[in-house]
Formats: sequence, structure tokens, C-alpha cells
Amino acid sequence: MPLTVLLVDDEPLVRIGLRAVLESQPDIEVVGEAADGAAVIPLVRRLRPDVVVMDVRMPLMDGIEATRTVLRTVPDPPKIVVVTTFENDEYVYGALRAGADGFLLKRARPAEITHAVRLVAEGDLLLFPAAVRRLAVSHGRGHGDTSARDTVERAALTGREGEVLRLMARGLSNAEIAGCLVVSTETVKSHVSAVLAKLGARDRTQAVIAAYESGFVSAE
Repeated sequence: MPLTVLLVDDEPLVRIGLRAVLESQPDIEVVGEAADGAAVIPLVRRLRPDVVVMDVRMPLMDGIEATRTVLRTVPDPPKIVVVTTFENDEYVYGALRAGADGFLLKRARPAEITHAVRLVAEGDLLLFPAAVRRLAVSHGRGHGDTSARDTVERAALTGREGEVLRLMARGLSNAEIAGCLVVSTETVKSHVSAVLAKLGARDRTQAVIAAYESGFVSAE
């Protein structure tokens, strides 16, 4: 089965370009398009895409609100990648905090676009970890944010779970974390699942953002 993608962008030429790039791959199928975040919900419900590739800035409903609405109202929601012109964009950080799984630059090369969509769909690797760290520094609520710190403290992560979270923040995959800790990949998967459950995080991105904002992992 191909990986299915929904494109959401108010610029037709951007959608045309993204469709051409993605559909050049035999394992990816674009199943629909929308010109604004307000149209995302019915399309997601009807088409059930694996991944939504969505512009972060749109006139009626931006990518932040669209992401928040999808995750709040759609059972078993798709992965969401927001697209932006500028990497250090507060809208991007807002979308990531709202639950987006990663972001892409509009100037990204075709190979980077298809690679990012596949990575997000697989879910065991943080997309552009260094950029997420920079966004946390620039737009986070502050090192040692009280709310985020309380969330991490209440999670009561074990020592090993804390190690796993720090390695996740470095962008390591499950296999790479297993190599660092000299444990099996299945053991790492269990630790990652525990970290996400304890932090109430949807995925690695949200867990890492909480780690940076709380000061559990240094963003400097």
C-alpha cells in the first residue's frame, strides 16, 4: 500500500510542485488537496491520509489551528508536516506545540521532501532535531518554564527513560538509541512509549519540546 498524503496550501503552484515531487515516488500517493486549513477536517475524515503536508500560514485557518483541530476532532489522526518559508518561524513552533510532527522549508530539495514525509510516517525519528532546538531557544516559553517543568516532574521518568528522552532530543532513531545504551531495539521502543505516555505527548516531537521547555534537556 502506498503512503497517502493530503496537500494543504493556499498557493496552487506550491501544491502543484509538491504533488509532482511526491507522486514521482512509487510508494507515495497524493489523495487530495485543499487551499485552506478550514477544509482539512472533512478531507481528512473522508480520505484518511497517512500524512498531511500543510502550509503554516493561510488566510482563513492557519496551520496551527488546523493542526489543533485535526488532532482534537479526528480519531486516529494523520501525521502532520507543516511547510514554511522561514525556518525560524514562530508559527512553525506554534504548530509543533499544537501537535504537528515536523516541518519542511518550501525551498527544500525534492529528495528532502520525500524523505521527510516518509520519516514522519514511520514515527521513530525526530525531523530536523537541530532546527527544533533552535526554535525552542527562539520561541519557547523559556528555559525552565514552570508548566513544562511540572509536566516533566509529574511524569516521574525513570533514569533510563530520561536517558532515552535526551537521546531522542539529539535526533537519534530507535536503533541508534539501542546502540548507545547497548539494549535491544524493542527495549528502546518500550521506553519511548513509556516516555510519551508519561508526558502525555503525541509523538517524539512533542516530548522533545516539553524536555527543552522544562529545562530537562538544555536547548543551549
